[in-house]
Amino acid sequence: MEKYYTRPCNFFYNSPYINNNKYSLNGNNSIYFDSVEIITRSSKKRIKINRVKYLSTILKKKIKADLKKITSKKKFRNLNFSRAPLLMGILNVTPDSFSDGGKFLQVSKALSHANKLIKQGCDIIDIGAESSRPGSKEINQLTEWRRLKKHLSKLSKLKKTISLDTRKSYVMEKALPYKIKLINDVSGLNYDKETLNFLKKTNIPFVIHHMQGTPQNMQNNPRYKNVLLDIYDFFEDKLKKIRAAGIMHNNILLDPGIGFGKKLKHNITILKNVSIFHSLGFPLLLGISRKKFIKELSGKNDSQYRYGGTISTSLYLMKQGVQILRVHDVNEIKQAIKTYRNLIL
Repeated sequence: MEKYYTRPCNFFYNSPYINNNKYSLNGNNSIYFDSVEIITRSSKKRIKINRVKYLSTILKKKIKADLKKITSKKKFRNLNFSRAPLLMGILNVTPDSFSDGGKFLQVSKALSHANKLIKQGCDIIDIGAESSRPGSKEINQLTEWRRLKKHLSKLSKLKKTISLDTRKSYVMEKALPYKIKLINDVSGLNYDKETLNFLKKTNIPFVIHHMQGTPQNMQNNPRYKNVLLDIYDFFEDKLKKIRAAGIMHNNILLDPGIGFGKKLKHNITILKNVSIFHSLGFPLLLGISRKKFIKELSGKNDSQYRYGGTISTSLYLMKQGVQILRVHDVNEIKQAIKTYRNLIL
């Protein structure tokens, strides 16, 4: 039997008209949509929501079930999505990250940067001590923890949600006493078989991230039958395994992993259609800051920090209802979001 996927589309903010043919995203009364795209691996069709009633019984049942997931209010520990997108500020305490490697190895510089991110308006600080840039090599867990420990003791005193960017359950265990509120594992919980046990034991919120391969080899020759639907199926399968492992809470974020085992065409397809993942029923997190696809699209207009491309992509994702953006430049993205939001009121 052919599998159907539902993508909400035609989003708009603060609509001047009220009718029964539009739905709010996640119960958020500032963003709505009035159409869905019905997708299979061989077809795609967009219809207004008020036309769903004319579809076959099976398809109508499927779309109504998806609409329930898409429109239900998202309750997430320590986070409030009523003013989405929230910003996750990046704090790399690594010597070799692609954009800011080596800048924040010293505790004083890392703490200063964290305070800067908070002052500029970030909602989450995501700290990591192992680079996951394309081609990067794995470091052992002791080295990773040594880099992190000295920083976490300071960050834990800040009044801000702290996310830990690591693939290793050992590092997660060690970091837990330092008020970590979110686990961001770029391997999609695949790297360390003990990670699921840790998540079950602690009940801590976490991100399901998609990556094809490992950071060292992920860009060698990534291939997909259908990148959008392959990632959707990956999330669906992973969620089943998480439930089977006894993790029943809904404090889960989904990240399709822009640049993690994807060519330019894959990244663009995901970005253009990212709202499909709303039908899985969980908030979306995307990391697009300063990434290579911006250089590939802008050509000679590329710049070191890629502010323009990061801002335009952030606003595009905001228009698809993405709940969290992982960024380096909090001030610039916050300014763009505030300006855009006020212009469309």
